[in-house]
Amino acid sequence: MTNTINSPRVGLFVTCLADMFRPSVAFATVKLLEAAGCTVEVPEKQTCCGQPAYNSGDKSTTADIARQTIEAFDGYEYVVGPSGSCIGMLHYYPDVFDEDDPWKARAENLKSRAFEITQFLTDIVDFDKINAAFEGTITYHDSCSGLRQLGVKEQPRKLLSKVANLTLNEMEEAETCCGFGGTFCVKYPDISNRMVSNKTQYISDSGASTLVGGDLGCLLNMAGKLKREGKTIEARHIVEILADMTDTPAIGEADYDLAKAL
Repeated sequence: MTNTINSPRVGLFVTCLADMFRPSVAFATVKLLEAAGCTVEVPEKQTCCGQPAYNSGDKSTTADIARQTIEAFDGYEYVVGPSGSCIGMLHYYPDVFDEDDPWKARAENLKSRAFEITQFLTDIVDFDKINAAFEGTITYHDSCSGLRQLGVKEQPRKLLSKVANLTLNEMEEAETCCGFGGTFCVKYPDISNRMVSNKTQYISDSGASTLVGGDLGCLLNMAGKLKREGKTIEARHIVEILADMTDTPAIGEADYDLAKAL
């Protein structure tokens, strides 16, 4: 599999939530990668990253998923996804194999090539030529895996600063977990609900009309709580704003039109 130095060959890791709930996030990611000069492909054999199995202690199933994912993205110069959580899971793959297992080295190789989208655009290809505008004030939520595992903090803010007419109002405790945590919200619903209630209060207090983040799981969780509380604050994934693809309804809106997302 060959590649020219000016056109990195990127395998898009779509993620389950983008595939099933918000395809516009995947299309926006492709738009940004192509604008950055990348050749983008979507391997058909990719599936879930395996995080639910891994977090539940099912090492065997996680290893099976990891092997399939490693093979699906074999040969790509980079693997990029619109989720710090899912890309973070790819970084955990070496931990599920024994030291003498040949898959461990392949997992390490995948880890070295796997990046969250804003991290990739800023740290790897140094792309900030954002051709987008957004009328309104936003506040940004730092998702746990992206922030703590991958070091994604300033990258999304740097890119958002290039969006015309956009104003960023930082919320209190932007780095605090929203309470989703995948299986956490199922195992500990009362704690999860209290955490997201605190989060929506901080969002509301920021004065922003739109909540923005880099992980759909977190955004779905917070958007749902905002709706249940009767708040009119919208929620959008950062790539939709950076790619100037905000003509579809916000996350959690009942009239989301898949045809427009495509």
